[in-house]
Amino acid sequence: MSYAVFRTAGKQFRAEKGVTLRVPRLEGEPGSKVTFEDVLLAGGEEKVKAGTPTVKGARVTAQIVRHGKEDKVTVFRFKRRSNYRRKTGHRQDFTEIKITEVKA
Repeated sequence: MSYAVFRTAGKQFRAEKGVTLRVPRLEGEPGSKVTFEDVLLAGGEEKVKAGTPTVKGARVTAQIVRHGKEDKVTVFRFKRRSNYRRKTGHRQDFTEIKITEVKA
């Protein structure tokens, strides 16, 4: 089974055919295809290719499943003895993709 480690939005993900991943928000409608050509490492049954910094000719193709927001993260800032409290929340956008092809 071949796999690849690719980079998108400054984060790295390990991709195998048929796997569903949540990556930072991407442009595109659900059902459309997206290609990642920033592959850092590609591996197969026996051989592993490491890029310098990327593997030439390698790419990961995926299909967008849906867009959404992660669970809320509560951010609380506090300073003692000065009656300073701030409570805010944040929900990060994500895109769920299904890997359709890994080409090393």
